[in-house]
Amino acid sequence: MAKKTKNPEFKAVISDIVLITLGSFIYAIGANAILAHHDFITGGLYGAALLTARITGTFTPGLWYLIFNIPLLYISWKTFSRRFFVYTTYGILIQTFFLEILKLNYPIQDQLYAAIASGVITGVGCGVILRSRGSGGGLDVVALFLLRKWNLGVGKFYLIFNTALFVFLAARYTPDILISSIILSFTSSILIEQVLTLSNARKIVYILSEHYERIVKVITLEMKMGATLINVRGAYSGHDKQMVMTITNNLQMKKLEDVVFAEDPDALFIAENSFNVIGSSFGKRKMY
Repeated sequence: MAKKTKNPEFKAVISDIVLITLGSFIYAIGANAILAHHDFITGGLYGAALLTARITGTFTPGLWYLIFNIPLLYISWKTFSRRFFVYTTYGILIQTFFLEILKLNYPIQDQLYAAIASGVITGVGCGVILRSRGSGGGLDVVALFLLRKWNLGVGKFYLIFNTALFVFLAARYTPDILISSIILSFTSSILIEQVLTLSNARKIVYILSEHYERIVKVITLEMKMGATLINVRGAYSGHDKQMVMTITNNLQMKKLEDVVFAEDPDALFIAENSFNVIGSSFGKRKMY
């Protein structure tokens, strides 16, 4: 009996839909349960929808969010893949749906606590959505365009945009609301970046040792990790040396350090953070 062939693209589509749906649900909880009940200067397109609903007294923030997304759908159609356009359309519709049906009010009275809580929840929601190959619409489309064009981080873009918004509206709000809004924006931006780099974050380690061959053997055979030898030359001695480069995660970091110094107590061990390692056996490159 022939084995059923696996369809990785089908699994990827299911994964994308689950991420967009789950992220939209989480975002709607933070927006409706906390954000909508405080007078924060809310950034992004949902903030514009919330402000428009308050000023005009017409429609709900969810419906205004849907209306404001129409021109951005055109941009996604022209700029990104058809798959991204379909996912983003679904993301906008499901997010509008959750924003409309979830009538929640988590009674946080303190503005600071409300800013932090809503920033965490909405940031996690946005980050989960952006881990898919689509988006939830709004400024996500612009952020992903800038990420692809100039490698500007999504969270950084939101922080820059919202900071400019705060400066523009500063005279119209009290200092307490302004500061709380900045905290909300900063918290949300940090959480977006953290969720996006959750599985791609790695440690790049450089090792200088006279016993590099033994260290490489332990790294490759015992720890089952890759390693690369780089030709270097000592600036003072002028001697040629071999430097070991390897990539690991936080869980294996301490073990790698123990291995290196067990083989050579005089080794030089340099570790630096990398927030996006893709290719080979690591994360796959995401195409929008």
